[in-house]
Amino acid sequence: MKYPKVREIVEAARALVKGPYTSPFPGEPHEPHPAFRGQPRFDPDFCLGCLACEEVCPAAAIAHEDRLDGPGPPHRIMYHYTDSCIFCGQCEDACINDHRGIRLSRDWELSFFDRRESFESIEKPLQLCEACGETIGCVDHLLWIAHRLSARSFSSPTLYLTWLRALGAVDDNLVTPAREDLRSDRFKILCARCRRRTAVAEGQS
Repeated sequence: MKYPKVREIVEAARALVKGPYTSPFPGEPHEPHPAFRGQPRFDPDFCLGCLACEEVCPAAAIAHEDRLDGPGPPHRIMYHYTDSCIFCGQCEDACINDHRGIRLSRDWELSFFDRRESFESIEKPLQLCEACGETIGCVDHLLWIAHRLSARSFSSPTLYLTWLRALGAVDDNLVTPAREDLRSDRFKILCARCRRRTAVAEGQS
C-alpha cells in the first residue's frame, strides 16, 4: 500500500482551509490573470482606421468596409471577428497610434448562441477626393499625419485643408469639385492620382 506524500497531505490540508483551487465559474465571474491575452477591442478615440492591424492579422480576423453611398457621410467600418481571432496581439503591436487603437483586453468569455454575432465594429469618417470621389483615407488618419508633421504638413494641401476643416476654418460651401485640372484645383483635397494630373496639366499649359 502506497502512503500519500507529505506534499499531497499539505495541499489537501490547505484546500480544506482555503477552499478548492478550481475557479468558481460559472457560479461567480472569473477573474483572469493580469497578463491574460483576451479579445482585442477597438478604441474609437484612438483608432485611425489606417488598416495596419488588418494587414498584419495572421488569422484574417480584422476586415473593413468603406460605405460611400447611402444615408450619412461616407465612413469606414472596421470589423473584428472574435470567432477567427487567435489573440496573438499582432494588431496591438502594429497599431501606429502608440498601440492604443486596438488593444488586447482581459475578456475571455466569448461564447455566442449565434455565430453571426461574434464580431465587434466601429465607424470612422472617410475623406474622399474632391475630384474623382475615390477614398483617400480616414479623416482621423489624415489628422494624425498632419499633427505628426506639424508645420511641414502645410506642404500638402490635402493635409492642411483636412486639418483646417476639422478646426471649422473651411467653409464647405466655397469648395467646388475639381474637374478642369487647373492650377486652382491643386488647392483642394485630392487623391495622389488627381494631384499628379493637375500638376502635369499645369506643366503642359
